[in-house]
Amino acid sequence: MNKLIAYCGLDCEKCPARIATINNDNKMRKEVAEEWSRLNGVLITPEDINCVGCKMDGVKFAFCETMCPIRKCVLEKKHENCGQCKELLNCDKIEMIISSNQDALDRLNDK
Repeated sequence: MNKLIAYCGLDCEKCPARIATINNDNKMRKEVAEEWSRLNGVLITPEDINCVGCKMDGVKFAFCETMCPIRKCVLEKKHENCGQCKELLNCDKIEMIISSNQDALDRLNDK
């Protein structure tokens, strides 16, 4: 599977944090930080917006690297992604993503 497809099936290539990082775009970092702060009810600063992708070597957004329960689970189970897990459709960790993002679920079903 493409290394820019996250463990959860999201497309890191389209992620605004990755785009801002790859382009070193501080204006975009500020916009992403403001939007994600509002959506998540936490303070995220432009300096926090640095990520090259969930499965790529290099810098990652702090939540994705250290707190994401999906990433932790996949790494613990030594799967390539959630699509390799028998519990995919009954998993509380990934339910929020696959219930609202058909593309992510389709990518995982392609394994």
